[in-house]
Amino acid sequence: MSAAPSIDEAVDDFLSYLAVERASSRETVRAYRHDLSLYRAFLTDPALGFSRAPLASLDDIDRGAVVAFEDYLTQARSLSSSSVARAVATLKSFHKFLVREGACARNPTSDLVLPKKPTRLPDVLGIEEVGALLDALDGSAPRDLRDRAMLEVLYGCGLRVSELCGLDIDRIDGERSFLRVVGKGDKERLVPFSGAAARALSRYLEDGRPDLVKAYARPTNAVFLNARGGRISRQSVHAIVARAGRAVGIADLHPHTLRHSCATHMLEGGADLRLIQDMLGHADIATTQIYTHVQQSHIKEEYVHAHPRARLR
Repeated sequence: MSAAPSIDEAVDDFLSYLAVERASSRETVRAYRHDLSLYRAFLTDPALGFSRAPLASLDDIDRGAVVAFEDYLTQARSLSSSSVARAVATLKSFHKFLVREGACARNPTSDLVLPKKPTRLPDVLGIEEVGALLDALDGSAPRDLRDRAMLEVLYGCGLRVSELCGLDIDRIDGERSFLRVVGKGDKERLVPFSGAAARALSRYLEDGRPDLVKAYARPTNAVFLNARGGRISRQSVHAIVARAGRAVGIADLHPHTLRHSCATHMLEGGADLRLIQDMLGHADIATTQIYTHVQQSHIKEEYVHAHPRARLR
């Protein structure tokens, strides 16, 4: 990095560092790029309301400028507290990088406290709801078999959408019943699959995928294919899951809900929290512990519903 880079150059260098040296996922780099584009615009465009814009150099960015940007996101752009917290976390990483690389002398975010995120439990389906959802996908056409296999794997293995879309044929270990999944930060983990997920995946690979792959001009190693025979996109998976949900009366069903449901139902079935952490690919056990709160919430709901005096005032 040069001695005095512009803000644009500093942002580009930071994003390159994330992609190359940190091996961050494309989704992570995209999120950082979005936050930093808002930050750059705020600091350089007087029309956005920052009284000191445009700032002359990186060293002109002080704590007051960062706090003003935080207020701008909350008030002018009406972002949620979780989105603001993510943006502030981005700035803390960005400025720490600039100081370490010698691009500026001080870190204006060093004593900045991240906004507290509201506690929000993830959406989870009941076991009967999951059964109804998956059993409704009973078609025998290639795309029907694909859709059933995708939803069974999302729920049965707790995969993220990006992991499902990136799954390749040579990463299926049928003999040991494991999937070799590439998750965040290009970290690989082994995820077991059996039962309904294994049956649906096997049927799709035997009777569905061969017909879909015929439409593709080049060989592909992707497991899940679109109608043209290429690797299916995240947007398509979202649409397929939402459509399947609507068919059984579940509005706005999201693929991540199936991942949350997988973890919650495993915990309710007695699975160890560390096992669930490894299976889901959580770097921090604190992320997995949210499912204990979901379980407690579910127990309370069942208690209030079932106990004859739980609703008396």
